[in-house]
Amino acid sequence: EDVVWVAARVGAAWVALVLALIVVPSALGVSLGISEAYMWFLVKTLEWATIRIEKGVKKPQPEILKSPAANGIIERDETPMEKEIARLHRVDFEFSDIFYFCRKGFEAIVEDEVTQRFSSEELVSWNLLTRTNVNFHYISLRLTVVWGIGVIVRYCFLLPLRFTLAAIGITSMIVGTTMVGQLPNGSMKNYLSEVVHLTCSRILVRALSGTIHYHNKENKPQKGGICVANHTSPIDAIILTNDGCYAMVGQVHGGLMGVIQRATVKACPHVWFERSEMKDRHLVTKRLREHVADKSKLPILIFPEGTCINNTSVMMFKKGSFEIGGTIYPVAIKYDPQFGDAFWNSSKYNIVSYLLRIMTSWAIVCNVWYLPPMVRKEGEDAVQFANRVKSAIARQGGLTELPWDGGLKRAKVKDTFKEEQQKNYSKMLVRNGSIG
Repeated sequence: EDVVWVAARVGAAWVALVLALIVVPSALGVSLGISEAYMWFLVKTLEWATIRIEKGVKKPQPEILKSPAANGIIERDETPMEKEIARLHRVDFEFSDIFYFCRKGFEAIVEDEVTQRFSSEELVSWNLLTRTNVNFHYISLRLTVVWGIGVIVRYCFLLPLRFTLAAIGITSMIVGTTMVGQLPNGSMKNYLSEVVHLTCSRILVRALSGTIHYHNKENKPQKGGICVANHTSPIDAIILTNDGCYAMVGQVHGGLMGVIQRATVKACPHVWFERSEMKDRHLVTKRLREHVADKSKLPILIFPEGTCINNTSVMMFKKGSFEIGGTIYPVAIKYDPQFGDAFWNSSKYNIVSYLLRIMTSWAIVCNVWYLPPMVRKEGEDAVQFANRVKSAIARQGGLTELPWDGGLKRAKVKDTFKEEQQKNYSKMLVRNGSIG
């Protein structure tokens, strides 16, 4: 009984301390300077580790610390296919014409533009979380000791603290939205709903040791609009709702996520779809148009890529979000990989494993840019509009813009892509006189 009593007292003291130093200040939108001091100490520690690594390399070579994800492991010739083929053959088809396709095929096998976007980006130096380079397996005893201390701090202090904050944030979200949902529709209900969502999001951001820098707040999404952003992680939504409220769009889930969805939709006009409804594109578009038409409703938050990309690129935006009409508010999100890997590789980790990795990282640091609102131009179709918005987000976030569909993460290349290349080649043969 004494052990139980002591454990209960320690637990109560722990929760009280968390509430007083973190939860209450977070709910009020103020900071006691604890997170700032933690980030300062963390930056200094990582700088020291980088210096130790550089000193530990007997023969410093720039390529040892080079990031293969940034520079590529092969040197590509970006000559367009038309020019390359025109240079290869003269009048008739020659066997050497296939060399261009062979080389491009080998390049794609060694390092293609798509699959490398679905694996964690390589770091230039070790961040004391994972050894991202074989040269960091052992540098010095002092560095290894610091890494060991870091493991103890992350798993024995930060993880319990973040788990406590996450439990408080999720419980507050469920209870708060359920209570607000009992109120009659009106301005008071909308106001209290926004307060609950903002407060709980701030607590959840603290559960990730999040440090977020928001830029150009004058361009923040307005009611009746559509907010579109690049997608790196499931926590993207929390990152954005920490600075403003949105109506979420997504598929109905079970388990804990389902409980949260059912609670939040009572207080806020989120748009949740059943699995069968998600396949009906016309039904989805209709419900979203009805939402956008009501200028009193919160802006819809949509991630047009449809899957998580590894924080280095922006892939094809699905056109559905741009067929709805209304004003588009683009947002660019860029995480700092030095402090933790925010990318969710869903084909490798389930959501529980991913959250464990996030909660045992040093911190989540990112920049969010609100871009000027954009509307569809006259004569511009949905695909062109989507590409224009995607380009703006890529430029602002310093991300590589790629034309590929993120669905290639799990699906095979469509036959239409192959046929398009075949048609281009046949057109060149006809135009150059090789055929006919």
